[in-house]
Amino acid sequence: MKRRHLMLGSVAAIASPFAAHADAAWPAKPIRFIVPFAAGGGTDTVSRLICDQLGHSFNQSFVIDNKGGAGGNIGTAELARATPDGYTIGLISVSSHTLNPMLYRKLPYDPNKDLVAISRVALLANFLGVTRSLPVSDVAGLIALCKKEPGKYAFASSGPGTSLHLSGELFKTMAGIEIQHVPYKGAGAAYGDLIAGTVHMMFANMPSMLPQVRGGKLKGLAVTSAERSKAAPEVPTIAETLPGYVATSWYGIAAPAGTSEPILARLEAAIGAALATPEIQKRWQDDLGLDMPPAGRAGFAEFVAADRARWAPAVKASGVRLD
Repeated sequence: MKRRHLMLGSVAAIASPFAAHADAAWPAKPIRFIVPFAAGGGTDTVSRLICDQLGHSFNQSFVIDNKGGAGGNIGTAELARATPDGYTIGLISVSSHTLNPMLYRKLPYDPNKDLVAISRVALLANFLGVTRSLPVSDVAGLIALCKKEPGKYAFASSGPGTSLHLSGELFKTMAGIEIQHVPYKGAGAAYGDLIAGTVHMMFANMPSMLPQVRGGKLKGLAVTSAERSKAAPEVPTIAETLPGYVATSWYGIAAPAGTSEPILARLEAAIGAALATPEIQKRWQDDLGLDMPPAGRAGFAEFVAADRARWAPAVKASGVRLD
């Protein structure tokens, strides 16, 4: 028995320098970055901007891999199952860590055990936009229109149980209106129908909705945050018409559990440096309407616990339970 322990100790001693060398050489090839939503939405925009900065930091390509479906569960589960060697990381969000654990009876991943959160990268409101043909100019007008013809109007989302869907369900409940939910495979897929008037409204992340409104393709009525957005201070909050309405989102970056500490530390430092660049600071505030969270791993568990408490009323009001 003693001989066996000695042999195992010898193997560990031999393997350790190789592992340290592998971490020191990282990254020696392109890094896959899983985005658990379809291309064209806010998650995609933010991921590409961050990955561009990380590519410069590490002098290596970060390749975006959009894996949409099931409210982000498909891509998140793939991230959780990936080899923890630093060559697969990805986006996490309010969906993967806050909403889905409350909505799904069984998840294909454990957000607390299967993933290591490296850093939050953005805090954001959703933005209520309507097709230009809809004869309304504010939230009060939209509520009145929907009350006049219950069930006639529909809102799009990036999928059942997403923050976009639940923002609409909370609005529907608090306003006392009947509007139909039309789920798509991603926010990007919904915009064509929204612009054409096939669906009438959508609660979308600020980075994807704001350019559509500023480009004159849609009318922007309100934001879902408690206070007006710094990027579009002229746009009122829904709470100004429906007191107490708040539905906000966040994005972060994670790696599979088991990824080595040296790699996690290097990624954490590089993400913090990327968020501090003037380019990202400007894009976040001026162009995309994002708020900048504290970078790094510290405080993440406490943040998620508080976020679940904030979203619990919206989940309850929606009555949504997913399998």
